[in-house]
Amino acid sequence: MLYLLLVNLTSEVSAFNVFRYLTTRTGMAILTALFVIFIAGPKIISLLKVKQGKGQPIRTDGPQRHIVEKQGTPTMGGLMILFGVFVSTLLWADLTNLYVWAVLFVTLGYGAIGFYDDYLKVTRATVHGFSGRARLGAEFLIAGLAVFIFMEIGAQPLSQSLAVPFTKQFLIYFGPLFVLVGTVVIVAAGNAVNITDGLDGLAIMPVMIAAASYGFIAYLVGNAEFSRYLVLPFVKGTGELAVICGALVGAGLGFLWFNAPPAMIFMGDTGSLSLGGALGAIAVAVKHEIVLVIIGGLFVLETVSVIVQVASFKLTGKRVFAMAPLHHHFEQKGWKEPTIVIRFWIISLVLALIGLSTLKLR
Repeated sequence: MLYLLLVNLTSEVSAFNVFRYLTTRTGMAILTALFVIFIAGPKIISLLKVKQGKGQPIRTDGPQRHIVEKQGTPTMGGLMILFGVFVSTLLWADLTNLYVWAVLFVTLGYGAIGFYDDYLKVTRATVHGFSGRARLGAEFLIAGLAVFIFMEIGAQPLSQSLAVPFTKQFLIYFGPLFVLVGTVVIVAAGNAVNITDGLDGLAIMPVMIAAASYGFIAYLVGNAEFSRYLVLPFVKGTGELAVICGALVGAGLGFLWFNAPPAMIFMGDTGSLSLGGALGAIAVAVKHEIVLVIIGGLFVLETVSVIVQVASFKLTGKRVFAMAPLHHHFEQKGWKEPTIVIRFWIISLVLALIGLSTLKLR
């Protein structure tokens, strides 16, 4: 919105030409989202405290210290993240770009699903939201529509293929069935971040690291010259997604200010589901779906720990971990919360660097 206005005024004010640069607008998106949350954050937290009363229900089967230390903390902090991302994107992204709207559709759609789930938990004072099947059905529907849009506006056969990292544009062609592949990526990403969100500040920093990584990837993939030099699949128009990635980073920084231990607010499913969905949608759009497994490797580890724990208990009656997800296992082993969070941040950063190395190692 603001971007289009400033660009139209370049004939009168030549200095506005700087806003034609994607890097400038991405930087402005970071600052705008951060500023919006700094301003709106305290008001949103105060409102949620009044509305929710006892705050987010705490799992009784989780670490016992959580019942004492985290009781009464409001949830749905994802609302402030979504607000920051939405405002920043509207101001600095090219709103004629369909990739931008498709990713926003997933982000806000998943945010709505998470919000409804959080609402039920708070109003019913239970850790259980609405039906898992209904929730997954809604997630698949939203993701499927977004992937269909990506396939329609993208070039063939790339838009219907899965790009393999560490190769020179080797593609696995799925044809129309790619809508299912892309949908699974988005749904898996949303739920993986949701599983990881269990300690103060644990999920938001890896999300920011992944968003920054995909902002860089989107910038390269959306540029014909850079993509040709690095032998990357060129996806026209996806460079604009760097602005959304910047907004995610800025909103994440703003939220972390209030979510740093001890948290003043939890992001809830409203935040974790929407952030994961956004990352998944961006990964599909820029044709780096497999790389998300590496860059978002921490989310994968957390999810796998739950799958392994459940499978092991059902098959053998024994548990592999002291408690799942993985961060709770280390809590049970005596690690302090800040220690777990910071070490997981380090792991996330290392995995992101490995993921980014795929851009050159071909």
